[in-house]
Amino acid sequence: MQERVYDEHTTADSLAWLTRIYGEDTAKRWNTEFMRILERFASTMAARSAKTVDADMSDLDAHSAILISYGDSIRDRSGDGSGQLPLALLLRFLRDYVGSAISTVHILPCYPSSSDDGFSVVDPFQVDASLGTWDDIEELAGCYRLMLDFVANHLSVSNGWIREFLDGNPQFADFAITMDGTEDLKAVFRPRLHPLLTPVETPTGIRRLWTTFSADQIDLNYHNPHVLLRMTEVLLTYIRHGASIIRLDAVAFIWKELGSACIHHPKTHLIIQYLRWILDTVAPGRLIITETNVPHIDNISYFGDGTNEASLVYNFPLPPLVLHTFLAQDATCLADWISKLALPSDKVSFFNFLSSHDGVGLVPVRDLLSPQEIEALADHVLAQGGFISKKTNPDGSSSPYELNINYYSALQGIVADEPESSHIDRFIAATTIMICLQGIPGVYIHSLLGSANWDDAPLLATHPRKINREKLDYHVLCAQLDDPLSRRSQILSRYLRLLRIRRCEPAFRTTSAQMVLDSGCTGVLALLRIPPAPSDVVLCLVNVTATSLVLDSEHLFGQVPSVGSDTSAPTWKNLLAGDKNFAQGQFQTRADGRTNLVLASYGVVLLKSC
Repeated sequence: MQERVYDEHTTADSLAWLTRIYGEDTAKRWNTEFMRILERFASTMAARSAKTVDADMSDLDAHSAILISYGDSIRDRSGDGSGQLPLALLLRFLRDYVGSAISTVHILPCYPSSSDDGFSVVDPFQVDASLGTWDDIEELAGCYRLMLDFVANHLSVSNGWIREFLDGNPQFADFAITMDGTEDLKAVFRPRLHPLLTPVETPTGIRRLWTTFSADQIDLNYHNPHVLLRMTEVLLTYIRHGASIIRLDAVAFIWKELGSACIHHPKTHLIIQYLRWILDTVAPGRLIITETNVPHIDNISYFGDGTNEASLVYNFPLPPLVLHTFLAQDATCLADWISKLALPSDKVSFFNFLSSHDGVGLVPVRDLLSPQEIEALADHVLAQGGFISKKTNPDGSSSPYELNINYYSALQGIVADEPESSHIDRFIAATTIMICLQGIPGVYIHSLLGSANWDDAPLLATHPRKINREKLDYHVLCAQLDDPLSRRSQILSRYLRLLRIRRCEPAFRTTSAQMVLDSGCTGVLALLRIPPAPSDVVLCLVNVTATSLVLDSEHLFGQVPSVGSDTSAPTWKNLLAGDKNFAQGQFQTRADGRTNLVLASYGVVLLKSC
């Protein structure tokens, strides 16, 4: 008989959570099953934890930068059968070229799947054999902290549980959501253009299943506690294999109520709180990040009270705002938005990113940019070879939902007849903003490696997100990175320099405050990061324009707390000094004896007070 791990207080807590979600009678019927899962996994966690990069995983600063990658973003196409499988190859690449510049690796869904590059999960308990094994995942977790995807909202139509449901197995009754097709679904928020209900052939005839994202992705019915029970087992499987962070994919949609928008439902938040309680109970220190590509006020609601839901939320307005900033060559809107960012506690943080496996969402900036500015973003992306994905509105019309383009390519075409060096400088300037911002930077592997649009991606016409999901040949990639004149090499070296500075400087800790200064130029973002020690203050200056700009040192430095009117250049240390790879700036003495700081085109300066 298995030794009991938890006492009656834990059992009572579990019952209380399930009661909030399902009511007292249902909670009493199911609580024993939930506790069996918690007991089973708790008994294996101590041994597993010893194999991971641990320290205090509840410390957000342990995750100084998170690399986002598919398990097979890098492949060995040698063709002789001697190559490593992709997960092992990814770790080899990280050891050889990246090292400690990143702390954490986010492996996008690496489970057997039927579509959507892994997000139509067939078997959530297994690693896709074409990528590697759980041993490869655990080896990664022994070298870097690990973030894994928990695809919470849906499973593939080929998933075993879904097949049992469709075949009429009573144990899986109500596992998915069926409709008769006459319901009024106009209020339901639609992130896609396809119909919400998908007809599926079953032994008892056609059944119309709820499919938020695609006909191959069947939404789970969380009204049924059996669904939450099974998915809890999936969640804990990822923790057992070494995950430090669990990414809740598309979690905003998991609870449906007819007559509502079926997004951000209060029961959704209760389920997230319950999952957080489970992790805190079974594996203290593991973190939850929620993926909710929605307006900012809704997005930050997933922090809960600052202790009981997500530890991290994606900072979704950042990618479109930074792109707008460089298109307009004006940092005013971005600076205003940054100055208003606030967190509910020092136990949570933003996950800052410019690029990911998905596109650049437009919904998060509906209240920040004008319709004309959003249209300008879309027009520019189309001109650079990208695509615009649309969503269905309640009145049946459609509107732009997402820009599908590689971020390096999105930042091109702003100034005519530029050399590639200017493209790289502008990309690094944008990257600097993301890295210096309060929060944890998320680094997409194709940004780290200076990729451009994958124009010959298979199925690109029908799957536009593939434009930023290129599969790189390991040997070709290494040859490019070993060439110091290549675009990939230049971007990687600068990226790594910025990430190493961020890791070393106390000013960039997640708990260090930030303050937007008036640079005196609309084309310069001036961001001050303020740790407890005044001598560790770092002033980040980024020129978002194609021309050099002159800043008045007295005006700029006079706004810095603890520095005041001391404007002499020697009181500041340039953290990028001597690095000729960066477009930077220099101090110049004026005729009146005062100093100016001249920022080069797309110049970046990181000044530390000393």
